[in-house]
Amino acid sequence: MASIRPMTINDLFKISTTNLDHLTETYNVGFYLEYLTKWPDLCRVIEGVDGNIEGYILGKVEASPYPPPVYPYDPDTNTNLNYLPWHGHITALTVAPSARRLGHATRLTESLEQQADANNGWFVDLFVRKENTLAQELYRKMGYSVYRCVVDYYNDGADAYDMRKPMSRDKGHKHIRDNGEKFRVDPQDVW
Repeated sequence: MASIRPMTINDLFKISTTNLDHLTETYNVGFYLEYLTKWPDLCRVIEGVDGNIEGYILGKVEASPYPPPVYPYDPDTNTNLNYLPWHGHITALTVAPSARRLGHATRLTESLEQQADANNGWFVDLFVRKENTLAQELYRKMGYSVYRCVVDYYNDGADAYDMRKPMSRDKGHKHIRDNGEKFRVDPQDVW
């Protein structure tokens, strides 16, 4: 059975087969190293019994780089809908084509959600291509919903859905909304 473990620098030499999907964003080595340095607990791989990497997740915990509109932050008094309070973010999640439909994406996502909850995040968010309906369905099954549509988010001009799942801190589910597909924003509005 495949097992989840922390990602190491040496794993960067073994993850290329997981990136063979046209919907998977591929990054330069420096990008992966930045995540491994800043957020090592949120970078995980799933390794098969043969030692091959079958999938990975890169994540972080962050907030907007500017102070909240009202301090301390409270979702009921927040006047800036683009302000992002402390939350977990899934930057990359991919599973090798040969290892799909085995629950790996769900297990990797749950491991990141546990870390976000442990870090007192309000929610976990991610961006997914609007045309990637398979991934959207997977995330919906895990409790995510579309918060907004980011127009021209990707380098090729494709739109993205910003999907979110509330964590235990967000008891009133104030960081999600119904019909998020109808809320269209520009990339510069998404920090």
